[in-house]
Amino acid sequence: MNTATVPEPRTAAALAARRRKTEAALERVHQAIARLRREKAQISAAAVARRADVSRTFLYDNAEARAAVATAMAQAGERRSRALADQDDEREATWRERALNAEDALKAAHDEILAQRTRVSELLGQVSDLEAEWTQEAVQRITTENTTLKQRVRQLTTDNRTLDERLKAARSNLRFQDRRVADLEARLTGPGSAT
Repeated sequence: MNTATVPEPRTAAALAARRRKTEAALERVHQAIARLRREKAQISAAAVARRADVSRTFLYDNAEARAAVATAMAQAGERRSRALADQDDEREATWRERALNAEDALKAAHDEILAQRTRVSELLGQVSDLEAEWTQEAVQRITTENTTLKQRVRQLTTDNRTLDERLKAARSNLRFQDRRVADLEARLTGPGSAT
């Protein structure tokens, strides 16, 4: 009796169940890859195995699963490369713009510094011109005259105060004399003066 050519019904049923299980696992692998693409998540064997609820060994042993994961990873790599290239181009454009702005700001700063230096030179020249008009002898002479004038002002202020005091005293004396004259006149013209 030859049992190798005709499989037993239990073996055929087990093979059919294993095939259905493998097909279901492959379907979950394809769905997991599609979900990862939609979510724009990183595609790797570990991520696909987790999402599809299969072992990594299944992904490596099954040719169709291995090919699907490899294809998905390659496509994701190309998309990532394109995205990185676009980001690099965008960054380079941003840096280029910043560099141009910095160059413009630097040029404006240099122009402003040059203008300020020119203005400072002009002002220093004016100060030198003013200092050149006054010699050391002239400055000393003016300082001496200023000191002399201050002393003269103090002297005149003192003299003015003295004269003011004398004027007040003279007015006081005049009032006293006026009263005395009035008193004498009253005596002269009074009732006893007729005799």
